[in-house]
Amino acid sequence: MNSLNSIIVEGNVVKTPEIRQTPKGTPVCTVGVAVNRWYKGVDGELQKEVSFFDVDTWGQLAKACSETCEKGRGIRVVGRLKQSRWQDNEGKTKAKVYIVAEHVEFKPKFSGAGDSDSSESDVLDETRGADNEPAMVSAMGRHKAAAAF
Repeated sequence: MNSLNSIIVEGNVVKTPEIRQTPKGTPVCTVGVAVNRWYKGVDGELQKEVSFFDVDTWGQLAKACSETCEKGRGIRVVGRLKQSRWQDNEGKTKAKVYIVAEHVEFKPKFSGAGDSDSSESDVLDETRGADNEPAMVSAMGRHKAAAAF
């Protein structure tokens, strides 16, 4: 049986993204995302739970995210979980789980004037079409992406 490793998170960018390159020159961009969850506590009061995730994007997606991400902007990430393990200077094993993005969408930016025509939405994917338009690759093949916001 095949294993399934897929995640979708929607939240807000919490800091300016960090862009770096691998030794072979591949761009990697790390974006911090905060995700809010609301629920009723045992006392019936609404409670807020905030989770913070690091999201890694690679290649062209990393370049696009480094140019498009800004603190506070809404973001939706589709990807997979990955765990890194290492030993610290004292020999203790450390581990971190993070998201490797395969598809990124940004919520529209509004000018603040209340004009819905002044919004700008972006969809970024690991692949882009020949016309440099965002494209998604699925089991059915390549097709244009559409913002879902």
